[in-house]
Amino acid sequence: MAIVKSKLLKQLSNNYPNFLKKDLEKFVDIILKEIKRTLKKGDRVELRGFGVFSTNRQKARISRNPKTGEKVHTPEKRTIHFKMSKDLFKKINNEE
Repeated sequence: MAIVKSKLLKQLSNNYPNFLKKDLEKFVDIILKEIKRTLKKGDRVELRGFGVFSTNRQKARISRNPKTGEKVHTPEKRTIHFKMSKDLFKKINNEE
């Protein structure tokens, strides 16, 4: 089951009842905006115990449309790469 922002906010408000929901929402928005801004600049984001987000460049290339077989120019683009921490890896694989 995937977690969406609304469920995350609900869990946070249940775990921290002394914070207002609007403050928790602002907090989550600030964190997500900072992650996006940092990745857009080309820097990496490291969350200790969770993992590292970084960007990779895919070069421009000539690909083909699988339906028609015609050649299509694909421009250069940036993709996000995530590498999980050893702690998260162990937790996911029940190794601790």
